[in-house]
Amino acid sequence: MTPILTLKNVSKIYPMGELEVRALDDVDLLVYRGELLMVLGQSGSGKSTLLNVIGGMDRPTRGKVTYHDHNGKALSLDTASDAQLTRFRRTYVGFVFQFFNLIPTLTALENVQVATALNDRPGPFNARSSLEVVGLGQRGDHFPSQLSGGQQQRVAIARALASNPELLLCDEPTGNLDSETGDQVLSLLTRVHQEYGKTVIMITHNPESMRIADRVIELRDGKIEKTTVVKA
Repeated sequence: MTPILTLKNVSKIYPMGELEVRALDDVDLLVYRGELLMVLGQSGSGKSTLLNVIGGMDRPTRGKVTYHDHNGKALSLDTASDAQLTRFRRTYVGFVFQFFNLIPTLTALENVQVATALNDRPGPFNARSSLEVVGLGQRGDHFPSQLSGGQQQRVAIARALASNPELLLCDEPTGNLDSETGDQVLSLLTRVHQEYGKTVIMITHNPESMRIADRVIELRDGKIEKTTVVKA
């Protein structure tokens, strides 16, 4: 299997007055192209920090984070300039958050169009067709306030898909949904992973979500405590 991300001895330390909080502690991790990797752990275990470092939203205090694109070129995220990190996020990464992060004054279609306008690497979907993929082709003119929580999360997934990312990073995508709607969102993310070959890294508190993963890592106190291969 070909790695899309390599993390080597990655630590992230936040100063808190005279103390230091070690959010990540010498993490080594390979993420393989096309896999669905689930990240489990209690609050404060370092899950979101790991996702932020992988997504180029934060830099490690020390260690190497390397992204390998589909042409085999490598980008060191830990030493990249701010401009390089911005381009990396816009070109290669799609984000799905717990609280949707939709712009309330824009329609569903316009929220998705924001992502396509920022990305200079066109993919197979435009804004409207990505809404159709998530089952909301008829709701493009609705504002977020006119959509249910599950529908808003599907708009967020459509927005990420429309930007044609190689990496889809999901931070508790079902955490603000009821169990039935959460299952629907997980099924949709599984479909995006399987049918469109996206590498998906998903944070969750819910061990039941493990069933859709290829591999699961469990974090504790900033360290990878356990790795489980779910699907060989």
